[in-house]
Amino acid sequence: MLNTVIAFLPEGGEWIVILIVALLVFGGKKIPELMHGIGKGIHNFKEGMKGPEDDKKDESKENDKLKP
Repeated sequence: MLNTVIAFLPEGGEWIVILIVALLVFGGKKIPELMHGIGKGIHNFKEGMKGPEDDKKDESKENDKLKP
C-alpha cells in the first residue's frame, strides 16, 4: 500500500515544473498572498481544534493580564 502511494509523489524535476507553472499562473505578487492565506487558515484550524475548555483557559489568562 505504501509503495503505491510513494509511486504517485512527484520527484525533484517534477516539483520544479510544478513551481514554474504555479508562478506563471498566479504571478510573483499573488504567491506570497496565497501563502499568507494558507497560514492563517492553518492557524484558525488549529484554534478550532481546541476544545471549549481550552478557550476558557485562554480567556482567563487574558483577563489575568488585564488586571493591575
